[in-house]
Amino acid sequence: MTSLKRENELVLKADLPDVDLKDIDVRVENQTLTIEGERKFEQTSNAKGYHRMERSYGRFVRSFAVPNTFDTEKINAAYKNGLLTVTLVKKEAAKPRQIKVEAAG
Repeated sequence: MTSLKRENELVLKADLPDVDLKDIDVRVENQTLTIEGERKFEQTSNAKGYHRMERSYGRFVRSFAVPNTFDTEKINAAYKNGLLTVTLVKKEAAKPRQIKVEAAG
């Protein structure tokens, strides 16, 4: 899992090769973001004779606390080429704003 903090958003990226989109569940509840899924092992006719298999199979779950500065209604998730990208956007009130300083008197 990789996280990238930008000015107004937080981007989480998870490498999920060989995981079908239908086997991925992303949800948020009580300020907790959960990514859950399953990488299924497909037995093929030439699967015999593996010397080493480093990819893990089965169910996986990752949970993250979502800070109150992020809008849970605006969480986006996209899956392409084995990469899940989840984007959290800061609430308007939490975004920094420039305050113009004027000359007095």
